[in-house]
Amino acid sequence: MKWEGNRESDNVEDRRSDGGGGGGPIFGGRSIGIGTIVVALVGGWVLGVNPLTILSLLSGGGGGGQVVQQQSPAQAPPAHDTMARFVSTVLADTEDVWTDIFRQGGSQYRDPKLVLFRGAVGTACGTGQSAMGPFYCPGDQKVYIDLSFYDQLKNQLGAPGDFAQAYVIAHEVGHHVQNLLGISGKVDEMRGRVSKVEYNRLSVKLELQADCLAGVWAHHAQNARQILEQGDVEEAMNAAAKIGDDALQRAQTGQVVPDSFTHGTSAQRQRWFMTGLKSGSVNSCDTFSAASL
Repeated sequence: MKWEGNRESDNVEDRRSDGGGGGGPIFGGRSIGIGTIVVALVGGWVLGVNPLTILSLLSGGGGGGQVVQQQSPAQAPPAHDTMARFVSTVLADTEDVWTDIFRQGGSQYRDPKLVLFRGAVGTACGTGQSAMGPFYCPGDQKVYIDLSFYDQLKNQLGAPGDFAQAYVIAHEVGHHVQNLLGISGKVDEMRGRVSKVEYNRLSVKLELQADCLAGVWAHHAQNARQILEQGDVEEAMNAAAKIGDDALQRAQTGQVVPDSFTHGTSAQRQRWFMTGLKSGSVNSCDTFSAASL
């Protein structure tokens, strides 16, 4: 991926020296993370707890209202930190793309913040943990990432490459777009109104739409700045395959339970990312009206 020398975002907060945000669970205010299913499956396997129970807790199903954590003032990441520069550059690229798309639609895009942390971090959704993987908190409109996740993505999940890493950020920014458009709020309103299985289906549609929106970003970034190099699309597709619900469940338990899916299968995640990449159209990402996923 061609990223060096491109604009870096000023909307990055470096909280890696904060010493962790307490290490507790997420309370209320659904946080949406690409790695939520990972920690649920691993936690269920290690602790002997039903992964669905962990998923419910991580997505806010077992808590009360929002908990706002007190934090020290945010700092900008150091200039010599290559990985921080990378995520800052990818974030800037998403800002440029979504600002243009929103402007063309007659509205104004509000940039999200991206928070770098280690271990645990306080958020408007409660305390976020590294084990969740990267996640977006709609309560404060921030994307959170412990950069050690990229080591896990490469070494444990088998999804190396800088564009795989960029896809992760673009997916979480996709959740921010959904928040601005009111889509994620409508899904969250259904919690408790529908069965657990039906809510999981809505969650899958939300996550697949975020994958599609990540593809929309890549389409426009490529057209404007030619960021893609040979093999980049394959890196993103491989990452999408490795974090599909079916792939993760099969790897951890040897079984696949479709009713417990919250993010979509590997094939679905690949399909919707490619839909956004090929079309470059937000309208093509309507997973909620799609005849099939």
